[in-house]
Amino acid sequence: MARLTERTAIVTGAANGIGAAIVNRFVAEGARVLATDIDERAGQALAACHPGKVSFMRHDAASDSDWQSVWEAATQQFGRVHVLVNNAGLGTHNDIETTTLAQWRSIMAVNLDGVFLGTQLAVLHMKDRGGGSIVNISSVGGIIGTANLVAYSASKAGVRLLTKCVAVHCGQRKYNIRVNSVHPGLVRTRAGLEMARLATGMSEEQAEQAFASLHPLGRIGEPREIADAVLYLASDESSFVTGAELVVDGGYTAQ
Repeated sequence: MARLTERTAIVTGAANGIGAAIVNRFVAEGARVLATDIDERAGQALAACHPGKVSFMRHDAASDSDWQSVWEAATQQFGRVHVLVNNAGLGTHNDIETTTLAQWRSIMAVNLDGVFLGTQLAVLHMKDRGGGSIVNISSVGGIIGTANLVAYSASKAGVRLLTKCVAVHCGQRKYNIRVNSVHPGLVRTRAGLEMARLATGMSEEQAEQAFASLHPLGRIGEPREIADAVLYLASDESSFVTGAELVVDGGYTAQ
């Protein structure tokens, strides 16, 4: 359908998992993409699969100077950026009694500070260039509480409300910038399955089965299913959608 023909996008955390699925989906729909990540080998491999459509840049999402460099590169390459997907993130399994301040700050730096930095620059860029779409990847952990995900869940809840605040700001100022968040459940990625293993203390296969049983659909998600949700929010099909939280979790939070 080429829903993103003539569109350009920045996707962070793009080298693997959900990020790579988003890049592949965007390219299939006609977009050109600047993919960023700290995993240079995987990022360059992804770009090599889409010559002329995807370029890669090393990027620490917690770094203000890196974000400045990313937007300078994107502006030079594309002129205008239509879509930003803030996907980069990390987590740790510790509860309120065992999470260290260093762990807390490192998670907040990537998961929340990074989204703030990218979103702020996107608004400044897009507001005078006809608008755009910002999609922030949060989590079901940003909606419900989990005992051993205290820092991760707090950061993802911050992304949820940051998204809504910016959506209202842009709407009131008639910037034509839509800002939405996506909240995946457990997804079949390297990071997702490792998170499940650590959370349960089980083998990866056992952990997947345990988490699958918590989802009414009886399975965990696939990266392409999250990418489809992001595509919807990036495209004109969601032209009246802003400040929304799109939950893609197989019914996990419906219970």
